[in-house]
Amino acid sequence: MKKRILMLGTGGTIACKHTDGGLSPAITSEELVGYIPDVEEFCEVHTVQVCNVDSTNVTPEHWSMVSRAIEENYEKYDGFVVCHGTDTLAYTAAALSYMIQNSRKPIVITGAQKPIDVENTDARMNLLDSFIYAADDGSRDVNIVFDGKVIVGTRAKKERAKSYNAFSSINFPYPAVIQDQRVIRYIPPEDYKGGVQFFHEMNNSIYVLKLIPGQNPDILEYVFDKYQCIVIESFGVGGIPEYLVTKFYEVMKDWESRGKLAIVATQVVKEGSNMMVYEVGKKVKQDFDLLETYDMTLEATITKAMWLMARKHDGYEEMKREFYRMINHDIMGNGQA
Repeated sequence: MKKRILMLGTGGTIACKHTDGGLSPAITSEELVGYIPDVEEFCEVHTVQVCNVDSTNVTPEHWSMVSRAIEENYEKYDGFVVCHGTDTLAYTAAALSYMIQNSRKPIVITGAQKPIDVENTDARMNLLDSFIYAADDGSRDVNIVFDGKVIVGTRAKKERAKSYNAFSSINFPYPAVIQDQRVIRYIPPEDYKGGVQFFHEMNNSIYVLKLIPGQNPDILEYVFDKYQCIVIESFGVGGIPEYLVTKFYEVMKDWESRGKLAIVATQVVKEGSNMMVYEVGKKVKQDFDLLETYDMTLEATITKAMWLMARKHDGYEEMKREFYRMINHDIMGNGQA
């Protein structure tokens, strides 16, 4: 029996047409499927147009639209394919990993570097591969399918602006590849004991502060006062430079009591953080019980924080436990260090 797959269109380059003002999303989800007639051999495809936007314009409201559409149709279909622009695709995949948890049904995110209606596009292969993966019996949870590779939703990063191999899996292996229209698995599928869980709310009161040498300390007071969560992209394995320490201690003194989050990440893409290695990181982490990202991607860190802050918690310790709880393979490092 053919698998029933629902494709959700959101726009992006894959659905773009040329206009006088530049590329703009205009192709519907139903029209996209028409470019891959082979899919009818193994899938019964239905479509829904959630939105049709350039992914640069995607916000948490769009993530909620997608998650709600999937929940409304969850019992009707065997899997889901989401067509999306590449620029924020990794953010959406990470966000959906937190908004839709323990899914025994696959939720596949894909897109393209060129519109589907042009020659030499990667769109048709990516879209067909996504349906192949969504129709496979072993597929679970939120994943990206792009350029023949499967990437866990919390582990993707766009590393190339134009090349077809735009996305990489960060600090985690590719669970599968698609070759000759077959799924070749390297990691066995999850066997979830509980049912699927949906969360549709996100809190975007978050600021990412990328440190630079000689950073003006005054920025700390402004962002720590204005936002509920600060992600500090530090250097190397993580730490607070000496010239920021005085101001950092000043603004952090009542941070935890105000129910806010401070997370230290690293600007280095691969191999993760460990604030306990150097003096510049160890003391501030111990003094303030700071969260750190370890091997998480920035996209996963941001969206997990948004998801956490949108929920009610019984104090900071519960939020800390939830931040370090592994969801869709998002953190494998020593989250209790």
